[in-house]
Amino acid sequence: MPSAFAVRECHVMNPIRLVVSFALSLALAPGAQAQLVARVEMHAFASSTLTDPQFLSGEQIGMPVMLGGELRLPRPGTERLPAVILVHGSGGVSGGVDAWARFLNDLGVATFVLDAFTGRGLVSVSGDQAKLGRLNMIADSYRALELLSRHARIDPQRIAVMGFSRGGQAALYSSVKRFQRMHLAPGLGFAAYIVFYPDCHTTYTDGDDVVDKPIRILHGAADDYNPPAPCRAYVTRLQKAGRDVQMSEYPDAHHVFDSPATRVPTKSPASQTVRRCRLEEAEGGRIINSATKQVFTYEDPCVERGPMIGYNEAAAREAQKAVREFVTATLKPK
Repeated sequence: MPSAFAVRECHVMNPIRLVVSFALSLALAPGAQAQLVARVEMHAFASSTLTDPQFLSGEQIGMPVMLGGELRLPRPGTERLPAVILVHGSGGVSGGVDAWARFLNDLGVATFVLDAFTGRGLVSVSGDQAKLGRLNMIADSYRALELLSRHARIDPQRIAVMGFSRGGQAALYSSVKRFQRMHLAPGLGFAAYIVFYPDCHTTYTDGDDVVDKPIRILHGAADDYNPPAPCRAYVTRLQKAGRDVQMSEYPDAHHVFDSPATRVPTKSPASQTVRRCRLEEAEGGRIINSATKQVFTYEDPCVERGPMIGYNEAAAREAQKAVREFVTATLKPK
């Protein structure tokens, strides 16, 4: 069932601010040039803020919030276009997300850059992940899907989701059938899932029962923020269940390997990571620490700080190639 706070679409006179670094907005890699899009629309839409137990228990009513997003239409006309919803990470909407939007626009794909933070009064949660329940951004992605599915220029059967880090976790687990039954309007669903360096440390009830749509995970082999091993195990289980899931790991690539903002890999001293934690869903939608069997908090000893982040040009180019091929095959832009 959808949220009790129905999605409302509006064009706002004063666009909701998306925190974007325009220094990086022309391309993912040096020397590349992006084409201008035909139209840019700013949309506000209703969502709600839920705790993770509320989300996992299927509760529909949380704290109401108005979120924003930027829709880019790559060309004029009246035909319906494929679209990708982009879901940012713990630092908010970055230049790297903006660059991917332009990359997709150049393929003939509309993009909707979802801002899950500004409407909630947040800028970043990297240093304090407890500021927002991790599963909220799944529900936000569903609300954005509902909005786009009604847009006159968007083909509702060709909408994918693409997420990064915390947003990658949201994109990945938005494929879980149980979550869609509880929080997404009936009859809707993403056509494909593109997932960058997600956190796969939590085991959810029925979390292996995902929709029969293609999922692609792109991860850095050297990522110590969200290490790839738990995702590798998750992918293996999904593949054994017959799902179209593949994971690519790029050698020597750290977290956010696709964003040139950090040219040289460096430690992010304030950022929290659960790389040493193993978490699981328990009765009542509680997330518990598998080692202690107690409700998990970011004060648990397994939570660490100081993971590495940094750009890897070779990995970024390979990721561009993989995304181009996947999007062309699944969304079929003209």
